Amino acid sequence: MTDEPDDHEFSSGQGFDDPYEPFDLDPEDLAADPSVVDPVDSHVLPDTLDDANVVAEDVDADALIDVGLSYVGIKRHEQAAETFERAARYADEESVEQEAWVNKGVAHAELEEYDRAIGAYEEALDVLEDGPHAATAETNLAYALWEFGRTEQALEHAERAVELDPRFGEAWYNRGLLLNERGLSEDALNSFENALRLGFRTADLLEEQAIALEAVGEDERAEEALEEAEELREAQQEELLE
Repeated sequence: MTDEPDDHEFSSGQGFDDPYEPFDLDPEDLAADPSVVDPVDSHVLPDTLDDANVVAEDVDADALIDVGLSYVGIKRHEQAAETFERAARYADEESVEQEAWVNKGVAHAELEEYDRAIGAYEEALDVLEDGPHAATAETNLAYALWEFGRTEQALEHAERAVELDPRFGEAWYNRGLLLNERGLSEDALNSFENALRLGFRTADLLEEQAIALEAVGEDERAEEALEEAEELREAQQEELLE
């Protein structure tokens, strides 16, 4: 792996497998404008919970997760991380606890607190090694480890993510990127093709695919991939302007 990771765009997951769309940040019960109203107030939930005075059975961990997502929506990632941890502590079900820890890791990654993100993803996997959010935790953990310079471990977790969920396109992309940086272009191309077949098509993926194609001497296909990546970026820019 190179010493300049900024040359590559790693996909950190930053979201959740269905039904948890990536940062779908407006829970249906959030009627107020989150840009001017504290999302916690709009959910009629306290911003802080005094553990000494709270009955665990009275805390709705799912509602707290919604609150955390609303904080993410207004880029208050510190508050989001705190809320997700609270949700994890009060969750009755292991799947909900795992989801909360994964979300906490995402919030820390947004703050570039990769050491704390690593800890949150590891907590998620400690709860359920093969739970419903385990593949997301593994691929996000790979990203955080990569950013933190622990590249050997990053690839191990990227591999584990696709083992847990072979239909997780984003995980295949992340695996391919790590292989690409190691110069394992053929293996990387296989991963990118899997991601594309599963519907995960982004400009970043196509650019990484072009790097791998060029490395194996397929210059024409590499150029086509770069052209498509540029078209996707232009389309995204137009959508933002609209």
